[in-house]
Amino acid sequence: MTTMPPVEYSTIDAIRGPLLVVRDVTGVGWDEFVRIRLDAGPPRHGVVLDVDHDIAIVEVLEGTDGMDRLGTHVAFDGSPFRIPVGDGWLGRVCNGRGEPLDGGPPVLAPQDAPVAGNPLNPTLREPPSEPVLTGVSAIDGLNTLVRGQKLPIFSVAGLPHLELATQIAAQSSAGGEPFSVVVAGMGLTHADAAAMRAALEERARAGDLLMVLNTADDPVVERILTPRIALTVAEHLAFTLGRHVLVVAVDMTSYCEAVREVSAARGEIPARHAYPGYLYSDLASLYERCGRIRGRPGSLTIVPVLTMPAGDITHPVPDLTGYITEGQVVLSAQAYATGGYPPVDPLSSLSRLMRHGAGPGRTRDDHLAVAGQMLASLARARAIQELTELIGTDALSDTDRRYLAFTTAFTREFAAQRPDEQRGLPDTLDRAWQVLAALPRRELTMLPAALLDAHLPRDDRA
Repeated sequence: MTTMPPVEYSTIDAIRGPLLVVRDVTGVGWDEFVRIRLDAGPPRHGVVLDVDHDIAIVEVLEGTDGMDRLGTHVAFDGSPFRIPVGDGWLGRVCNGRGEPLDGGPPVLAPQDAPVAGNPLNPTLREPPSEPVLTGVSAIDGLNTLVRGQKLPIFSVAGLPHLELATQIAAQSSAGGEPFSVVVAGMGLTHADAAAMRAALEERARAGDLLMVLNTADDPVVERILTPRIALTVAEHLAFTLGRHVLVVAVDMTSYCEAVREVSAARGEIPARHAYPGYLYSDLASLYERCGRIRGRPGSLTIVPVLTMPAGDITHPVPDLTGYITEGQVVLSAQAYATGGYPPVDPLSSLSRLMRHGAGPGRTRDDHLAVAGQMLASLARARAIQELTELIGTDALSDTDRRYLAFTTAFTREFAAQRPDEQRGLPDTLDRAWQVLAALPRRELTMLPAALLDAHLPRDDRA
């Protein structure tokens, strides 16, 4: 049976930013892949963004620079944009369209999948359990990441969120089980992209890392595709090949700005901060692709990194992300100003699923109790620091001074860590006990006596 070639349309009504408006089309559906032939220049590709009667709006993946209405010819494939999936992606670096950046051949595989994907069916979801260990004490000890969780990192411009994201991608593991990392970089400078590639080179050579990198001067539509390509590959690795997969997506604010730019080109009515009203559902269509599926061994975990404009946590991007995800790791400008790395604010951070992935049978029996005591003591120490600013240190009690010493020990011995330093969980928890030793035993009310006897030297029990 002979397959008829697709109909080619030359009826270009308008070119608006990254969009083509094609009229007089028939049988075209949303999300179809589009092939674009130009009278002058290499072919381009696109995706159908919207269809209204006989008018189709097409996002051009390579951008519309140099295109004109009369010399542009569009053919619709009749199926969504798909990419090959499989473990052939591991060890590779590609751009936001899935094309190699590492000098290697295109990735080929016997299977492919639509990049739009689908959120997991809630009735088939398995509750997240078991940890993903990042090697970063401030996360593993106090805000444990759990397999299948969505745990964002909230930052502001100027803080080392990219360094922290890279460190997490380089160090994370699933306790010896098959594990892969997929990095989606969006709107990166060339210097940042090069630094990330260099820092992750060892993991890439080991064959358990994929990098999908979109730079700031790439077409804006690529920025929208980048996390979808990363998640499509990750889904196959997790739910078909049975691996535990961590997706690190940075910076989601750049992604949302790309969505806003495309929305403006479509002439849509803007909502808060000029973002489209569907930004929540758009973000959910990405975040909800992670999790665990009942009866399958793999898991898909995502750590989206975003910068909060002017540090405003009520800005639409962090605000909507917070509604969808299960906690947050917040970076502090104050901690960074004192030279601390990673500058995590422990009292503003929270992993809502930590109790499902830490503690007896999962990490260490004392983990949850130690984390709770550390946070309670930090909250008391912060109140004492504020009091000290009013009355001075001379008016403090001996116990209050011990809390100030505890804060110093926490920063130096527990929270501070080199960007290339990987700490095992036993080391992290042992450091926590050393820090808690700065406090009198009577203040450690959240720790059972048996744990205190086992972990604190006798001289430190006053």
